[in-house]
Amino acid sequence: MSAPLRPACVLLLGLSLAALSPCSACRFRIPPHDQVARVARFVAHQCDWASMATISTHKPVVGQPFSNAFSVSDGPPGSSSGVPYMYLTRMEISVQDLEVDRRASLSMSLAQTEYCRQQGFDPQSPLCAHIILSGSVLQVNGTEAEFAKKSLFSRHPEMIDWPTDHNWFFAKFNITQVLVLDYFGGVKTVTPEEYFQATPYRKHH
Repeated sequence: MSAPLRPACVLLLGLSLAALSPCSACRFRIPPHDQVARVARFVAHQCDWASMATISTHKPVVGQPFSNAFSVSDGPPGSSSGVPYMYLTRMEISVQDLEVDRRASLSMSLAQTEYCRQQGFDPQSPLCAHIILSGSVLQVNGTEAEFAKKSLFSRHPEMIDWPTDHNWFFAKFNITQVLVLDYFGGVKTVTPEEYFQATPYRKHH
């Protein structure tokens, strides 16, 4: 390839990749910070993983907070339910904690996406929106398990091929409290009722 043609090809390749990638401007139309419940739903739907804190049952940290990363999904892209679903095995140490005490805390941040980096927001900045959910983890079955499967496998396709001898099961995070930090002025509280009544995206009429 001649030298003059190389930059043009690189530019075309870049434009092609940009066309295939989700539009950042479209994907990250964050709700206004005064619409707190909508912000919470938006963050929950954008994030593909969360940090979950349990009360440890393992030595040498028995009784202490224990944080671990888990893949989550509240629905297929564009279909938010607000409920974080997980694909779990009882072989996992945090799940063993949950068998003793179901209570947990789930944290998700837009720092887990490209948004905060593109905007120049540090992950600890209030402008890099994040949520902290309190509640418990419960196994789901039947129709809800089918929805959890669709939600998770559509966003985490690798899960389909995880070892079957691990006895995986679907679970949900049962939300009892929502805390939101998305702007200056301190953390804001959202009730579960407000959270589930909100929608992460503006409805078009």
